[in-house]
Amino acid sequence: MISRILVVDDDPAICALVQEVLLAAGLEVVALTASDAAARHLAREKFDAVFLDVNMPAPNGIELARRARHGGYNQRTPIVMIAGDSDPNLQNRCFEAGANFFLYKPFDRQRLLRILRVTQGTIQQERRRFQRVQVRCKVTLESKGIQAQGSTLDMSLNGMLVQAAQCFPVGELVNLSVSLKSPQPPVHAAARVARTIGEDCMGLHLERISPADIERMQDFLLPLILSLTEPDSQSQPVQVRA
Repeated sequence: MISRILVVDDDPAICALVQEVLLAAGLEVVALTASDAAARHLAREKFDAVFLDVNMPAPNGIELARRARHGGYNQRTPIVMIAGDSDPNLQNRCFEAGANFFLYKPFDRQRLLRILRVTQGTIQQERRRFQRVQVRCKVTLESKGIQAQGSTLDMSLNGMLVQAAQCFPVGELVNLSVSLKSPQPPVHAAARVARTIGEDCMGLHLERISPADIERMQDFLLPLILSLTEPDSQSQPVQVRA
């Protein structure tokens, strides 16, 4: 069965570019520049993935994502937000509305196709908002003058499970840096401690991270997600050396 994709962007050039790439990949595409029309399609039709521009006349992409998650045919459909806004809190608002991935302008075809492959792989297999990947990366955490070294046990686009010598209390905001790939600089973010496991593990929810760093995390995690969702893959933890 051919996958059906909804693309909504009030910029006709961006809308046409995404549509062209998806059509070339053999997909059926409904491409719209009017968000009110998109709301009607989301309410009455099932899509395999949805691409939404964040900044549009009401309802904007965040509102459309929220409506899709609250009921109807697309409560579980992967949602990719198309964003050009540099507001570091933007991705958190989108995640809260139900978005799964980001596509920052300007983007190229390869990045679009990589995200598309992930959404297609997760349609049948992924039932959580965010795919968690077992991956070990070095992490430095700091809060109120106390610093701790540790490593991730798993990561997703909105958080991570960290094993460290020092556990911070639940609810505390910590600054962290994560070494994804050497020799690239670490990703920096502020995260809230959502839970603790034993004396040395913390579940962290990302609250503040720059668009550039969320894009770097996405580029790092997407190939790992693909390795879990594609048929011939083996789910093995990945050791990343900084």
